[in-house]
Amino acid sequence: MATNSRIPLAFPVRLCKLEFVSPAKPTPDERKLLSDIDDQQTLRSQVLFIQFYRYDPLMQGKDPVEVIRKALAKTLVFYYPFAGRLREGDNGKLIVDCTGEGMMFIEADADVTLEQFGDALQPPFPCINELLYDVPGSDGMLNCPLLLLQVTRLKCGGFIIVTRFNHVICDGMGLKHFMSDMAEMARGAITCSASPVWERHLLDAEDPPRVTFKHHEYDEVDAATAWPPDDNEVQRSFFFGPDEVSALRRLLSLHLRHCTKFELLTACLWRCRTIALNLGPDEKVRMLCLANLRPRSNLSLPPGYYGNAIVFPAAVTTVGELLRNPLGYAVELVRQVKASATKEYAKSVAALMVIRGKQLSSPNVACSYSMSDLTEMRFEDIDYGWGKAVYAGPAKVVGVVSFIIPTKSKTGDSGCSVLICLPTLAMERFDKELDNMLKGYPIQHSEESRKYFISSAM
Repeated sequence: MATNSRIPLAFPVRLCKLEFVSPAKPTPDERKLLSDIDDQQTLRSQVLFIQFYRYDPLMQGKDPVEVIRKALAKTLVFYYPFAGRLREGDNGKLIVDCTGEGMMFIEADADVTLEQFGDALQPPFPCINELLYDVPGSDGMLNCPLLLLQVTRLKCGGFIIVTRFNHVICDGMGLKHFMSDMAEMARGAITCSASPVWERHLLDAEDPPRVTFKHHEYDEVDAATAWPPDDNEVQRSFFFGPDEVSALRRLLSLHLRHCTKFELLTACLWRCRTIALNLGPDEKVRMLCLANLRPRSNLSLPPGYYGNAIVFPAAVTTVGELLRNPLGYAVELVRQVKASATKEYAKSVAALMVIRGKQLSSPNVACSYSMSDLTEMRFEDIDYGWGKAVYAGPAKVVGVVSFIIPTKSKTGDSGCSVLICLPTLAMERFDKELDNMLKGYPIQHSEESRKYFISSAM
């Protein structure tokens, strides 16, 4: 296991131009409803996404800012709701007003080379607030740009793109559709490879709405466990290559060693995080597993659907049960909730949003943890003409969400990284517990975990 404990990098960024980029051709002036899955409190947030590109001598004389600006305008013709603004309709329901006002686009230069970021690009990244200028008044839910994009040229000839998107308008795969089409436009395409599809009604609740599942991801929780436990929050990436994954598999019973990497890492990190937060043995903890609904054959979502097609069913147990049991206990809990992400489950979530949406609690609490696997999305394949990205993925995390991201180690080994956000002291305990697991020590080896075994015997 390796972590990104490099010396912080500081560099100046000069903002050159800030403008709105609108669709290159006239687009329909209309209002579009979001789905009941889109329109939930949990998704009313801004997400940062970052891409790093090397200098390519074959692109000598071409300015990435100009190439991407023009491609963006062409792509917005097909994704014209992205150029609109959110309004609030009856009962607080969000509506996209397709005004054509455009996305916010920022041009910048940085006095730094790509090599100065280090051999292994992993979040969190230095100077993220310079790599995406937070335009005052631009990050609200209503009457604000839905996407903000900054292209920063580096002095080595490479460049960095940071995108901030409003999560209610699309999910990670929807963003991938948009950026892939924009990259194709940058390379000369005149239309999208797969036509973008709105059709948000496909993920609306039935009429009348019926909640047919228990949705522990929205359970009311004690406000005393609100995140963060203290103000000293830190972020670190942990790398898992073949050796680390094999070491963790050896902690499982033989019949579970064929589990997926997502199931294994989620179970392991859930356990380490729970110990790190020093929660009481009788406290309930929940693991939210973000599931992409697109592969579910009975949902029939069109290939170009770019709305939120995600649910995050939750495994629930007590701290004591999670930590006294073998690692396989957590693996099986994760596997069970993954399997629950069906069309029927999605419709039940949509119904819950309609019936209780404004009353639902946020999962952003210490006793909750959420994991999203981005390894199959292949954001790094997005090519604007300068080749594949050196890194493409989340720029940072906030609170209880972690992402599994495809990365390489400093020695060039392929694997994945998981970005963790914890208070400072909890991060130290997390690091220690994970190190013990990778060394193959018994589950109750550390002082932090032994107390849960002692308490169960009293």
